[in-house]
Amino acid sequence: MNILTQYFNTKHNTAPFSQIKNDDFKPAFEEAIAMARKEIDDIIASSDSPTFENVVEALDYSGETLDRLSSIFFNLNSAETSDEIQKIAQEVSPILTAFSNDITLNEDLFRKVKSVYDQKDNLSLTAEQHTLLDKKYKGFARNGALLSDDKKSQLREIDTELAKLKLTYGENVLAETNNYQLHLTDKNDLKGLPEGTIEAAASLAKAEGKTGWIFTLDHPSYIPFVTYADNRELRKELAIAAGKKAFQNNEFDNQENVKRIAKLRYQRAVLLGYESHAHFVLEERMAQNPANVKAFLNDFLEKAKPAAKREFAELSAFAKETDGIDQLEKWDGGYYSEKLKQKLFDFDDEQLKPYFKLENVQQGAFTVANKLFGLTFKEVFDIDKYHEDVQTFEVLDFEGELVAIFYSDFFPRKGKRNGAWMTSFKPQFIRNGKNERPHVSIVCNFTKPTETKPSLLTFNEVTTLFHEFGHALHGMLANTTYPSLSGTSVYWDFVELPSQVMENWCYEPEALAIFAKHYETGEVIPQEYIKKIKDSASFQEGIATMRQLSFGLLDMAYHSGNPSGIEDVKAFEKAAFESTKLYPDVAENCMSTSFSHIFQ
Repeated sequence: MNILTQYFNTKHNTAPFSQIKNDDFKPAFEEAIAMARKEIDDIIASSDSPTFENVVEALDYSGETLDRLSSIFFNLNSAETSDEIQKIAQEVSPILTAFSNDITLNEDLFRKVKSVYDQKDNLSLTAEQHTLLDKKYKGFARNGALLSDDKKSQLREIDTELAKLKLTYGENVLAETNNYQLHLTDKNDLKGLPEGTIEAAASLAKAEGKTGWIFTLDHPSYIPFVTYADNRELRKELAIAAGKKAFQNNEFDNQENVKRIAKLRYQRAVLLGYESHAHFVLEERMAQNPANVKAFLNDFLEKAKPAAKREFAELSAFAKETDGIDQLEKWDGGYYSEKLKQKLFDFDDEQLKPYFKLENVQQGAFTVANKLFGLTFKEVFDIDKYHEDVQTFEVLDFEGELVAIFYSDFFPRKGKRNGAWMTSFKPQFIRNGKNERPHVSIVCNFTKPTETKPSLLTFNEVTTLFHEFGHALHGMLANTTYPSLSGTSVYWDFVELPSQVMENWCYEPEALAIFAKHYETGEVIPQEYIKKIKDSASFQEGIATMRQLSFGLLDMAYHSGNPSGIEDVKAFEKAAFESTKLYPDVAENCMSTSFSHIFQ
């Protein structure tokens, strides 16, 4: 039997990463799909009258081995991938999509689900059971169960192609991120950069057997460079390199993938009876339809744009006064914003970093969770992990009972995509009287320790850690019966609430006093710094709001109508951004080709 399809004989049934070989994955998927298919077939074949328990509940508990395997594999594909894993992903994704379609398009199974659904007003169900029944019924009805056979075949073809295209899109973005380096050998090019950033760049060059300093498109390298480097031409080079990922007409170009994904999503929605992909998605969101979203975005735009224009004019005047810059460009924004913030608030992010040692910030998040929820985080060294950078913790309640397993993975590497996210390797659910506890992970990309300094975070990185930890708490504290309703498996409109709540503690003096201590002296962060953090919290909020609105408007432009007429991705994007535009357009850059939140 494959190691990935059996109960893991490990502590707390944790994933045995060091024992898994890449060759195990595809056979494991085939075996797990066969196991899940048998469970589905048994539900269908049962001669008993359909009930909530023998149909809906049984359906939700089915495929446990497959779900666990998928979590492990696709999390590795995001955080520790390789050419071999990406190849496997391309092979198994269509198989998984086909199996998912086999379930949702099965008439006999849907007939049983509908039979239970039609009786729901006469059943004595709990609130959770009502939610599960609604979710299962809609999962079939909204995804093709009512289609004719020929349209079901079309849907299968669309879903299979989409699954592969989205993987390819993400692989291309990662490849483009890894393929670029800015290698400097002249110390004068480093002027303005913080000491820690220079040391990290030197360490990277040394690791590659080169002299000088290497800067990359990974956020801990990229952000400090475009924020602090005095050399405008080098800021431009790095900013353009970041902006043209998968937009270079090479083997990793995503322009055709973007058009094809948008077109297939539209075709899928129309096939299912919706006007557009946005209409399909928003039916299950608070906004309900694209018209409401557009009205909200435009109302917000009308209110925020005057502030953004004032802020941009102020920033432009400051750059002109400081360095004679006649036209502020995108590679100037971070640089002059930081200098203006220093002038207005006598405040610099680099002043804060010594107070935000990564280990202290993580422990601070643990302490806040202890005070709020009675949780204790105990680092353990006998749980397997997929990379040496990962830390593992047992999460215990006030009685010492296991609540969850927690993994933290904080540093960039070649096989890890950019950004920050929370995920899980095992869900929480209750079955046969046993409460299965979740295995939860947060994955970030923070600056690695150097030979002389520990990992020191910017304040933005501190809020990122707390944000993802809020998601993790949502997963760890889950206590539902059914796996598909557990943890962060909630309505999309709600899922960001726990993370936003946790972020707020980063601004509270009581919380900061717990973990914001100078890494060398142990001094607690001065109150004047806390005041400056709060005073500067809304600095250039108008410009930031324009940026966020541009994301939403771009998403709606691609997905709220028929995208078949899109010929030029860059031109289409430029038009979508027109109402939020502050900086001149950069011809070499295109956000659509690397905006994974929309297309991956």
